[in-house]
Amino acid sequence: PNSRAKISGNVSRNRAMTDVFEPGSTIKPFVVACALELGKVNQSTVINTTPLHIGPNVVKDVHNYGMLDVAHILQKSSNVGVSKIALNLPSAKFWAFYNNLGFGQPLETGFPGESSGRLSANHHTWGPFQQATLSFGYGLSTSLLQLGRAYLAIANEGVMPMVGLLKRDKPVESHQIMSAKTANSVRSMLENVVSKEGTALKASVAGFRVAGKTGTVKKIGAHGGYTTSQYLGLFAGMAPASDPKLVMIVMIDEPSGGEYYGGAVAAPVFSSVMEGALRLLNVPPDQEVSTPAVDGKGGTI
Repeated sequence: PNSRAKISGNVSRNRAMTDVFEPGSTIKPFVVACALELGKVNQSTVINTTPLHIGPNVVKDVHNYGMLDVAHILQKSSNVGVSKIALNLPSAKFWAFYNNLGFGQPLETGFPGESSGRLSANHHTWGPFQQATLSFGYGLSTSLLQLGRAYLAIANEGVMPMVGLLKRDKPVESHQIMSAKTANSVRSMLENVVSKEGTALKASVAGFRVAGKTGTVKKIGAHGGYTTSQYLGLFAGMAPASDPKLVMIVMIDEPSGGEYYGGAVAAPVFSSVMEGALRLLNVPPDQEVSTPAVDGKGGTI
């Protein structure tokens, strides 16, 4: 690090603030939150997630899950389910919710090279397919810090504080993005993602309840269009889910080793780093943790 002449810009830049990407399925909790706020759905609303035809385009999932309620749409990360939820939202309300979360706007941290991302303001011209793709995280871009700030609203009973790099003497400005009821409902559903039936079992942290969402994003190739050989693997989460102390976003850019899904490559990193961070902060566990006792017969801490 001390040999500045050998450090390239790629290594030295703060990617969490300077680099932007399409968030993929990590955006889905906010679509559900918007629909909950508008009274369009509740956790038990059932939606048919068989492949959806929108003009010449088809929205489909990795598997045909059939009928799913909203909670399971997040658990299984159904593109069809979240698209149908989004298509039932007025485009102006949908855009405003994303806008209020800070997507497409500067963070105003003062950090050189900070990126604002992109969110089209021309919502009145959105067609159904564009609104559908926005619901599963394509057609907009964000930085990791922007996405993390948005997740703060879910962790903080609907209140999203401004973020900064310097210690402040006065209270941090914040905005109520959604009701506490909606935030807590979404957080509860995101706990189901971190389960054997969900997409992010590997994000689990022993002794703590974890809530979060995976994302797997196709990258745009050198000649335009999405490639099927380059991906981003993402996990956005918080812990303890019972009373979140930390929000963390993990992105693996072009993972190797034959795996690229966020639940396979980003979730384990989240688990490891979050476990260490909670320990350093002395955050008490949500539940008793069974460990081997000294005599080898087992015990509980």
